[in-house]
Amino acid sequence: MAVLLDNIRSAWNAGSILRSAEGFGFGHAYLCGITPTPDNEAVQKTSLGAEQAITWSYHKDAVKLVKGLKKEGWGVFALEEDKRALPLESGGLPSKMREQAPGLQILIVGNEVTGVDPDLLNLCEAIFQIPMRGEKKSFNVAIAFGIAAYALT
Repeated sequence: MAVLLDNIRSAWNAGSILRSAEGFGFGHAYLCGITPTPDNEAVQKTSLGAEQAITWSYHKDAVKLVKGLKKEGWGVFALEEDKRALPLESGGLPSKMREQAPGLQILIVGNEVTGVDPDLLNLCEAIFQIPMRGEKKSFNVAIAFGIAAYALT
């Protein structure tokens, strides 16, 4: 699996996601739009060296990137609060992902305020959400990625 960070504003969140992605065995991180790269000192500080253990690349246009990855056979999934989203706690999601996209798979996480770009959501095989039990409607993006990475791997 790979992760795509779509316009993540916070260098600390980007570093934390890199660290979790490496820990869960993700093979690559696509850093898109305004997402800070590991050239940023705060990303390095938070990732604690994970930026050297997981491959990463920067892409200005995430939609163009995902269209290209889909042509290469990648299955595309997103973590987002959306009317099409499946609850992450549903049983069998990893097998559902393999059925819909048996090859390489990418999980998209989005901007802390605006979420995943709607054009990216429209390219996804499935969208997942983490059911919330409190008053808030979402977790911090780095926390949400960690929860999803654990559930999906």
